[in-house]
Amino acid sequence: MLKINLLPIRQLQKHARARNEFFGFVTIFILFMSILGAIAMAQSSKASSIQTETARLTQEKQTYDKILAEIKKLEADKKEVENKISIIKKLKKESSLTVHVLDEVARKLDSSRMWLTSLDQQGNSLTLIGQALDNKTIAEFMNALDASSFISDVNLSDSSLSKVAGQDLKAFSLQCAVGSTTDEADTTNKTKQ
Repeated sequence: MLKINLLPIRQLQKHARARNEFFGFVTIFILFMSILGAIAMAQSSKASSIQTETARLTQEKQTYDKILAEIKKLEADKKEVENKISIIKKLKKESSLTVHVLDEVARKLDSSRMWLTSLDQQGNSLTLIGQALDNKTIAEFMNALDASSFISDVNLSDSSLSKVAGQDLKAFSLQCAVGSTTDEADTTNKTKQ
């Protein structure tokens, strides 16, 4: 006798295969989504740590900006102080030079034969205006000034005859260069002592 299986085996196998494929796809999809979720969580964690690090670095930069601002202010203050010191040194040197020039002029002047009416120092230029009894006295005064370590390039810029209190005198104007190195000033100071 023949047995006929009336059950639709092929259809059952197709359904079983379709069900297995469906569960396989669902499993793969769930696995894929789990992997994507894990990657997203890792990226989120990494982004969070990067944001935290960025915030920390920004705060650290702000503290360094304050320090840099202080350094710049200190450098500006230092430059200002150095500028003031150089001005003080220049003024000290110029005032010292003026004292030496006045001393030289006073020592070289023959007060019994010559009188100064004006003495004007502008930087390294000195103008002397006065009156003398004769040209010889003016020439001797010029030579004496030229021999000075603080006065050089003595030139007679004007000479004329003038009458003062009924006496003929020579009015004159001298142009000189003034200046000295520190070594010359030290040498002069040692010589005086």
